[in-house]
Amino acid sequence: MQNQITSVQNDRIKFLNQLKEKSRVRKKEKRFIVEGKREISLAIQGGYDITQLYYCTSIISYEEVVAITALYQKTIHLFEITQNIYEKLAYRTTTEGVLALAVAKETDIHNFVLPSKNSLILVAEAPEKPGNIGALLRTADAAQLDAVFIANPKTDIYNPNIIRSSVGCLFTNTIATGSTQDIVNFLKANDIHIYGAALQASVNYHTQDYTKPTAIVVGTEATGLSEHFLTNTTQNIKIPMNGVIDSMNVSVAAGILIFEAKRQRDFKN
Repeated sequence: MQNQITSVQNDRIKFLNQLKEKSRVRKKEKRFIVEGKREISLAIQGGYDITQLYYCTSIISYEEVVAITALYQKTIHLFEITQNIYEKLAYRTTTEGVLALAVAKETDIHNFVLPSKNSLILVAEAPEKPGNIGALLRTADAAQLDAVFIANPKTDIYNPNIIRSSVGCLFTNTIATGSTQDIVNFLKANDIHIYGAALQASVNYHTQDYTKPTAIVVGTEATGLSEHFLTNTTQNIKIPMNGVIDSMNVSVAAGILIFEAKRQRDFKN
């Protein structure tokens, strides 16, 4: 179904703008905006429900829009919009002329089912910066992790900047969220070894065995891991630092740890 919208005062456009700007609206409505051809395609491949598609024909053709949704089996309502409406809704400065309205997935850790008996999981505790979360999701996608857990999230995962910075890897990862307590309880209940990136009571990361069910836990660059995580790890691990400073970007650190675990698992197999 195809329609045309020419006014920024249209109720649909007002709703989309609220979703773009306000986390509380995204959480209440369980809807969010996906911007860009690749991101929309990845959301469809990731099993997200896409209910509406908005496109600007001065930027993208109708045929291109149809091609994006070719693999989607459900009905999507198509809306042609003017360029000034698109510019109001678009989050990125480099634009592709297409936006989708998507339905958020359930991420509560209480409803999570492990996809593998020998899972490799990344846990990020209290991440604040959407750019860091996006980078962590890109790393998790590159390593094909079984899941990413976000403990005590400080921003909702459907923040437009997370989608942008993850280049759509929000949709390629299996994600669960919950409190630190809930996530620690889940990991322990499922006999998953917990390795916390921390300086306290730690050993060099490459000395540990990650070939069994494993969770690698990273905290914020400013405060690190909470005391609750530190006291519930199987072992705290550290990356030897040979420079002047004693820390690195959280996504870089996570990448080093994750790919050491992957190396060990590949070698064992």
